[in-house]
Amino acid sequence: MHLKRFITSIVAFPLLSLLVFKGSVLLFTFFVALVSLAALYEYYRIVFSDKKQAVFSSIPMWGALCGLLIIGAAHVNSFQLIIGLLILNFIGAAILSMPQYKKSPEILNVVEKEIQAVIYIPVSLSMLVLLRNAPQGVEWIFFLLFIVFAGDVGAFYAGKFFGRHKLSPSISPGKTIEGSIGGMIFCMIIGYVFMRLFLPHLNEPMIFLLFIIVNICAQTGDLFESQLKRVGKIKDSGNILPGHGGILDRIDALLFAAPVIYYFKEFVLTGL
Repeated sequence: MHLKRFITSIVAFPLLSLLVFKGSVLLFTFFVALVSLAALYEYYRIVFSDKKQAVFSSIPMWGALCGLLIIGAAHVNSFQLIIGLLILNFIGAAILSMPQYKKSPEILNVVEKEIQAVIYIPVSLSMLVLLRNAPQGVEWIFFLLFIVFAGDVGAFYAGKFFGRHKLSPSISPGKTIEGSIGGMIFCMIIGYVFMRLFLPHLNEPMIFLLFIIVNICAQTGDLFESQLKRVGKIKDSGNILPGHGGILDRIDALLFAAPVIYYFKEFVLTGL
C-alpha cells in the first residue's frame, strides 16, 4: 500500500505542478471540471449506495450540469453567477422532484443529497479557479496545495510513530490526536517556508492564524468524507488512484480548505 501510494504521488504531483505552473487558465479550469465530475460520481455512489439507480437519475445529473456551469462561472470570474447558479440548481432540483413525488416520496432525500453535492464539490472546487485567475494565482494555488498536503503527510507520519490517543474513533479509528497535532505543526513549517520564498508580503501573525484555520478545516474535510464512507459502508470512494483510493479521497481536505484560502486572499488581505 505504501509503495503504491509513493509511486502514485511521485507521478501525480509533477503532472499537477506542470498543469498549474505551465498550463493556461482554460486548461486548468477544464482539469478542475473533470475532477469535479469524477468526485461527484464517487459522492453519488456513496450516498446512493442503497439505491444505485439514483446515481444517473435526473436530479443528480442536473446537479452535475449545474456543477460544470458553476466552474465555468468561476472561469469568467463571476462570483455573482456562481450564487445565481446555486439558486437555479435548487429550483431545478425541486421542479424535477415534483413529478416523481407521488410514486416515490423519498425523492426529497435525493434533492437534499444533490444540493449538498453541488455545494460540497463544484462550489468548493470553483474557488481553485477563482484563485488561479487572481493576481499571483499560481503562487496561491501552490500555497494551498503545499499547506494542505503538508498537513496530510504530517498527520499520517506523526500518527504512525507517535499516535496513542484516538481523535474520533467512531468516524476514523486510525486517526489520532498526536497525528492531528503533527499535521498542524508540519503545515505551519512548510507553509511558513513557502510564504517566505514566494509570498513574502503576507502579514506573519495573520498567516499563522490562517495555517491553523486551514489545517482545522482540512482535517474536518477528511473526517467529513470518512463519515460519508461509513454511511455508505465503503473503505475508499473509488480506486482510480492506486494506494490513494478515489478522487474524493484525495481532495476531501482540499474541498474544505480552498474556500478559506480564497476568502482570506480576497477579503481579509484587502482589509489589512
